[in-house]
Amino acid sequence: MRDVAIIGIGHTKFGRASNTLLELFSEAALQAIDDAGVDLKDIGAIFQGAALPGFEEGQVTPPGFSAAELNLSPIPATRYEGACASASIAIREAAMWVASGEYDVVLAGGVEKALSMGTLYATRTFAMACHAPTEGPVGLTFPGVFAMAARQYSKNYGISIDKLREKMAHVSIKNHRHGALNPLAQFYNKLGDLKVEDVINSRLVADPLTLLDCCPFSDGAAAIVLCSAEEARKYTDDPVYILGTGQGSGGPLSKMEDLTKPVSRISSARMAFKRAGLVPSDIEVLELHDCFTIAELIALESMGFFGWGEAADATVEGLTDLGGKIPVNMSGGLIGKGHPIGATGASQVYWLVKQMRGEAPKGIQINPVPEYGMTDTLGGDLGTLCHIILGRTKK
Repeated sequence: MRDVAIIGIGHTKFGRASNTLLELFSEAALQAIDDAGVDLKDIGAIFQGAALPGFEEGQVTPPGFSAAELNLSPIPATRYEGACASASIAIREAAMWVASGEYDVVLAGGVEKALSMGTLYATRTFAMACHAPTEGPVGLTFPGVFAMAARQYSKNYGISIDKLREKMAHVSIKNHRHGALNPLAQFYNKLGDLKVEDVINSRLVADPLTLLDCCPFSDGAAAIVLCSAEEARKYTDDPVYILGTGQGSGGPLSKMEDLTKPVSRISSARMAFKRAGLVPSDIEVLELHDCFTIAELIALESMGFFGWGEAADATVEGLTDLGGKIPVNMSGGLIGKGHPIGATGASQVYWLVKQMRGEAPKGIQINPVPEYGMTDTLGGDLGTLCHIILGRTKK
């Protein structure tokens, strides 16, 4: 298997978009192609994440139309759907196809228009990623799932719900502070100075989660150009390499032993570390799936960055902030940057590459420039997990 490099990245502004899905993806894709310096004729395939385009615009099979929009037809163009992990799965698949030798240069990414659907419709369609036979009939939605996870976390580690709400608030405060410094984030220049009481006293969504414990619905797209390491030499002296990936699957919540220790995430992260030949202490920057504040704490522990029950206090102590043990979601994460579900995984990769190039915005760039970074993307209620580890040097 060949080494795989990222040589181009593109990202639209997240928030409410007037552009169509095709236009959003084209914007990000053309940025990535220009950044890479490749010719359109060099691109061998498109790998696109998109979770709900049929509900957003009545449009299924969007990758083929994206290929046409970009004058790339008739190359293969495939849609990947893993709910919020759609783009990460697309990138992982793209990397494997390049590593296999089937393609030398490909375009991968994702797109979504979730905010444009409106809260009620978006909530209903998002919930389709829950287990339809058992979770759909009881009206379960993602805030409800993670509210249950918060209560289980509280019980597991003997933290009162009121005290846990205070600790979770620090995730929101951190990620909104970072998002306020990110020009492409949905909450750029907004909510950058939250206090614990602001988060706790915002509108209750699913007890104990409030509005500021939750990520927003968003529109947007992100894309990257991948190629073999040998091919990368034609375009750049300093590519970022994909060192390892992992993917895991979970089942209905009724069959999960512990919501705070999801096997799908644990196995996926371990797979990525094994493929990369690294351990959690090697990672210097992390973009993880903070769909809710409690989700960030669970992810940190499941991936091995902190022991069970330790991530809440670690966050309060600043260990996940700039200058801490493991800087997390310097882009703002889903909470501060926004969450167009089919694009989120590609956005995470985009911001890691920015960090590893030393090009992140002032105030959220890690110094010295990180050598290794990792993404964590969750699809549905822990049904699909995907992890990607990047490095500035090959294995």
